[in-house]
Formats: sequence, C-alpha cells, structure tokens
Amino acid sequence: MGIGNLHIDIEKVSYKTMADEVEMKLLEYLKKQSFKPGDALPKEMELTEALGVSRNVLREALSRLRMLGMIETKKRRGMVLSSPDILGSLERVMDPLIIDDATLQDIFELRLTLEMGLADILYIRKTKKDIEELEKIALSQKTTPTKQNFRIKHEVEFHGKIYQMTGNRTMQRFQTMLLPIFGHLVNEEKVPIVGKVSHIDLVNLLKNGTREQFREGMRKHLEHHFKKLKK
Repeated sequence: MGIGNLHIDIEKVSYKTMADEVEMKLLEYLKKQSFKPGDALPKEMELTEALGVSRNVLREALSRLRMLGMIETKKRRGMVLSSPDILGSLERVMDPLIIDDATLQDIFELRLTLEMGLADILYIRKTKKDIEELEKIALSQKTTPTKQNFRIKHEVEFHGKIYQMTGNRTMQRFQTMLLPIFGHLVNEEKVPIVGKVSHIDLVNLLKNGTREQFREGMRKHLEHHFKKLKK
C-alpha cells in the first residue's frame, strides 16, 4: 500500500496542556466554593495534592490567574482572591497601530452603540452643574479653529464629559480607551462631517427634553457615522 493511501489510526493531540486543565479546575473550584474577593486560597502544597500535579504546573496556572488580576499574594495571608481589573489588558493593547482595520471598525461600532444607550443613565444622574459644564464645552467650540486636530479635541472633551456624567467608572475608562481609535478614524475623513444635531443641541435636549428626545438627538448627531458602516 502506498504511503498516500495509508490510514494512520492515531488519536488527535489535545490542544490543552496540563496547565490549561489546572487553570480550568481552579476556576471551577473558586466558583463552586463561592470564593469572594479577599478570601484566602488553599496553600500551594494543598492544591498540588488535591489536583495531583507538580508544583511547577500549578505555579504556571496560578501565574495566569495573577496576570488576569484574579489572585494576589498578601503578607501573612498567602494567596487571596482579588477583584480583577477587567479593562486592564484591553488598555495595554488598544492602539490603532497594532489593530487590524476590521477590529478597529468593530470597536468604533461598539462606541456608537454605547453612546446611543447613555440616555437612561444620564437622566438619572445628571446635575445642573454637569449640564452647565457641558454647555460651556459646547459653546467654546464655536470660537476655536475647525481644523481636524481641534475637532477631535472638541469631540473628545464633549463626549468625555457625557461619559463622566453617567457616574459609571467602567464606561469612563472604556471611553478613554477608545480615544485613539476615534482619533484614527476621524483623521481618515477627507472632509470633516458634522451631524444634524450639534453639541449645543444635545445640551439643550438634556436641559429641556425627555430621555427619548435626547436618545433621538444623539442618533442624529452620530448619523453620519452610522451611514459609513459596512454591510
């Protein structure tokens, strides 16, 4: 029989390493035992015996959990479960120079979706002081040059204030992460495009309109971005 017709009866190699399995088992254990941030984990020796693996394999799995911010080592307490920084890893890689065009587009669409959904939170937490500061930002944009770099600065300042007004720290951090992406895509516009609803229009809607009116105003403000989305 020729080698081309030879049937090799060998079980396929699993892509999971021993450390992968240990990491998964540890996560299952933490969830099953309802561990909370601050709770002490079993000692390394206890874990190696319970899992039936070497200390090196266990330490590799634990190092992955440390990188995710899920565990940390404290003096006199040993390993404890910590509250992971869910955006930390994203912040380190959110750079348009190292992200492909399709991912850049996906991230920008996520930003558009977020801003369309801010109305309900804004109307719960907005304050008179916040609106006054937002209005000051919007009015200042009428007295400065309209070059692309100024436009990006104004967009960032205005929309950044809106995210701040939500009082949601995760959304504020996410908006900050998106700034390089936003600047990159706006810089690609050959001619600056302005939405049908301006920043000052949005301020007036926040002052006197309903959340539904503000949501519709935001949609019109971002409409030119939605029109550019690829099917």
